[in-house]
Amino acid sequence: MPLVHEPAMTAAPLPWRFCVAPMMDWTDRHCRVLHRMLSARALLYTEMVTTGALIHGDRARFLAHDPAEHPVALQLGGSDPRDLAACARFGADAGYAEINLNIGCPSDRVQSGRFGACLMAEPQLVAECIAAMKAAVRVPVTVKCRIGIDGDDPHLRLRQFVEIVGEAKPDAFIIHARKALLKGLSPKENREVPPLDYALVHAIKRENPHLSIIINGGIHTLDEARAQLAHVDGVMLGRAAYQTPAILCGVDAQLFGAGEPVRPEDGIARFMPYVARKLEEGVPLASMTRHILGLFSGRPGARLFRRHLAENAHRPGAGVRVLEDAISLLTSRHALVEMADAS
Repeated sequence: MPLVHEPAMTAAPLPWRFCVAPMMDWTDRHCRVLHRMLSARALLYTEMVTTGALIHGDRARFLAHDPAEHPVALQLGGSDPRDLAACARFGADAGYAEINLNIGCPSDRVQSGRFGACLMAEPQLVAECIAAMKAAVRVPVTVKCRIGIDGDDPHLRLRQFVEIVGEAKPDAFIIHARKALLKGLSPKENREVPPLDYALVHAIKRENPHLSIIINGGIHTLDEARAQLAHVDGVMLGRAAYQTPAILCGVDAQLFGAGEPVRPEDGIARFMPYVARKLEEGVPLASMTRHILGLFSGRPGARLFRRHLAENAHRPGAGVRVLEDAISLLTSRHALVEMADAS
């Protein structure tokens, strides 16, 4: 498949042209179905699952996902090549379209398990892990990393990391364009405090045209994503896609040249049958509606929509009617008053 250097709609897009980042406690299966209802083309990622959880825990629960989510990738956390190979097979057998190795998470718990961002300091081990995973499965195997850790010079660390890990031929590098400061910053602070260095990631692509490079970190709009596609092969959005999911409504049209933008109302209508089905299976309504609170941000009635769900979705027996009533508030008299006041 040809590499994409310019955001031309005539080029065959890489599968990673636009991705939604794996985010712990956020990108669960319900979130991913919602996102799929807004974009047919975006590549979605699971929350990180550790090799220990899959090998020793409830594997079926951790790997469960809905067919509607596809294309969806499984993100793994671990550092033992044999365990990662086994878990890659579990993921491929479960139907995931890609297996991704997390070399970016900076949390203390992850560090104590010797995986995540601390493995930036062990590129040879990461290469061995990628090689073992690729030998185990036929689906793409990718790596998500930072530009460096702690006192590193990112220009040296990232180039060394990409050179060594690249020998194992991962199908793509997804690079969060910030360092991870493993000492002194929380995971939240590590997503915001270390400065972004997009130019370094762009340079990595120029120096390695044979590699697929996807950029992540601090990208908030589709215009910003399009600008990045002049330099790299793909873009990954995280918090912006989750907190304001209406961004995804324009992905297929604007970045893939496919059809017209989706209306948030149409996306939520597509999501409704899934909600009804999961309610019958005993899934609490709030577990699903928590992911749509920001869908109508900035629109008249959005505050009423959020409040109604926040106050009612968690109630015992809450069903689809709660969601329908919340949607009706977007066109209610109160929403129209909001619109008049804003103008």
